[in-house]
Amino acid sequence: MTLNPLSDNKIIDSWYKNARPWTYAVRQGQIESRKLVTDAAITDAAIAQHPQHVLDLGCGEGWLARKLSQKGINVLGVDVVPELIAQAQAAGGGRFAVLSYEDIAAGKLNQKFDVIVSNFALLGNESVLAVFAKMPSLLHTKGSFIVQTIHPTVAGKDYPYTDGWRQGSWDGFSNDFIDPAPWYFRTLSSWVRLYTDHGFTLKEIREPLHPHTGKPASVIFIGVLAS
Repeated sequence: MTLNPLSDNKIIDSWYKNARPWTYAVRQGQIESRKLVTDAAITDAAIAQHPQHVLDLGCGEGWLARKLSQKGINVLGVDVVPELIAQAQAAGGGRFAVLSYEDIAAGKLNQKFDVIVSNFALLGNESVLAVFAKMPSLLHTKGSFIVQTIHPTVAGKDYPYTDGWRQGSWDGFSNDFIDPAPWYFRTLSSWVRLYTDHGFTLKEIREPLHPHTGKPASVIFIGVLAS
């Protein structure tokens, strides 16, 4: 079956193909923006909420779960790609499980957390809507949902500033990467609406700056579950 090249399923298909080179790139510090800015930014944002129990949503090879576990935080990392979860489990530093966003939306995760964090892992359309709808039921009272993603004002390029699918790219990565995943672009106001429409109050929006370009390396939304 041919996958729609601009779809949530195509994102998963691409990550299945690129799990191994991605793990290597992350663990070898090959992604400059992560090394200089965004890894520390999302770690600091999560720790600042003083959580005891964290869900790392779309955890990849598990680096963030390991980092938070070193601070004495109990972390569960979930991802749809079995090879990424296997890499995470092999490295340790947290609990890990293969779960898709659709699984979570269907109620297959029956736990509550103080913080749910997603680091550059909410890239689709329908799956992201389903995740946001489910988040309130997975958080303790006053729990936080933290998302770091591509900053819309930097990522828009020559496209109109409207929500919609974009072609993916592995520019700047090694030749080991193939078949880049598409992603669904959202404006800043669309991200804000995702939070407010699903029972969250936006506590803070952070815009970490790249030290070399002076431009936002990402945007971090910190939403608190409204009482």
